[in-house]
Amino acid sequence: MKTRRIASTEAQNNFGKMLDDAVQNGTRYVIQRRNASQAILLSLADFESLLAGDGPERKQLERVIRELSPNYSVGESIEE
Repeated sequence: MKTRRIASTEAQNNFGKMLDDAVQNGTRYVIQRRNASQAILLSLADFESLLAGDGPERKQLERVIRELSPNYSVGESIEE
């Protein structure tokens, strides 16, 4: 399974091609805005298979999501 990162504007301009690629080739797209991952595009069949099992593929996707998830922090920590 191939995973690609793509900017949101590029995804918007190429949505049909991305959709065909996801459905026909199983490619997953991580859509980014301002270099922060915001969403994932994957085929319905791929999504259903991920929900159905607890195998290595699901664990790999969970790892990818954790790695790509933006970490938001507001303010500064104060040590007591």
